[in-house]
Amino acid sequence: MATSVLPTASKSIRWTDGVERGRWCVGCPDSSGWRGRRGNSWVSGPCRAVEGKPKPVVTWTKDGQPLDTKRVQVRSTERDSILFVRVSVREDSGVYEMCVKVDDFEDKASLILQIVELPGPPATAKIVDTWGFNVALEWTPPVDSGNTDIIGYTIQKADKKTGDWFTVLDHYHRMNATISDLVMGNIYKFRVFSENKVGMSEDAVVTKGEATILKTDIGYKPLPFTEHDYSEPPKFTVSLADRAATPKIEWLKNQMIIGDDPKYRQICVQGICTLEIRKPGNYDGGVYMCRAKNSCGEATVHCKLEVKQPINPDAEKK
Repeated sequence: MATSVLPTASKSIRWTDGVERGRWCVGCPDSSGWRGRRGNSWVSGPCRAVEGKPKPVVTWTKDGQPLDTKRVQVRSTERDSILFVRVSVREDSGVYEMCVKVDDFEDKASLILQIVELPGPPATAKIVDTWGFNVALEWTPPVDSGNTDIIGYTIQKADKKTGDWFTVLDHYHRMNATISDLVMGNIYKFRVFSENKVGMSEDAVVTKGEATILKTDIGYKPLPFTEHDYSEPPKFTVSLADRAATPKIEWLKNQMIIGDDPKYRQICVQGICTLEIRKPGNYDGGVYMCRAKNSCGEATVHCKLEVKQPINPDAEKK
């Protein structure tokens, strides 16, 4: 007895002479998977089954088990087979398989159905730290993802004075965030929504506790005053503007020439003239003058020195 072979969507179906030759095609429009929202109606097809004789036997299974006829209805004709889910719920998700059988030969086609819905809110949210005008937040994924992947989070803030919520971050992918540019003196609360391919969660998780943005001290604080140390030897420095002819330098105190008085040290290096007073006392105060003379004339510069004694607290008590 001769045998013929006809290719189909997934394998070959064989039949013997005496069976009417026909076209066989077992498969669905998109076998990679179907996604539907909870509560909506869902139809599988149509899934083409058979044209020819004898008429094949078509059966449907879900995850390898017979269908629940209370939830799923099947309508098969001579040309196709259609699977109906009137009001879908998450439990309807799974792998549906259609089997076409003729005598001892069969072929199968399967599709994946995923019923998704809005996710639940994140499980927890908390304020980690507050500094300056910034707040650091952390949260954990939702317990219920809506039977699909979480694609982001939306973070909102509310001022305790008004209670109005404003979005500060949306479609955010991380599990922590830093909220900046907060207003000084305000108290804030934060809440986080979950988001999947269906949409954003109806409820949000609110952070435990509040974040207070403290007011910074704006009062004027003068710098501490440091009393000058008058115990250091006074020095007077004068530069010579024109050194064409080397001048003779003289130092005077109250119009009297100091001369070679050992109490004073007179230095002149590269035109810089300095007078140093050794162990200054109250009587060293006065008007000091530096006079430079040469063939071109003379030039003078004056400086007034006041000597102050440090205050002794013990002397005042006596």
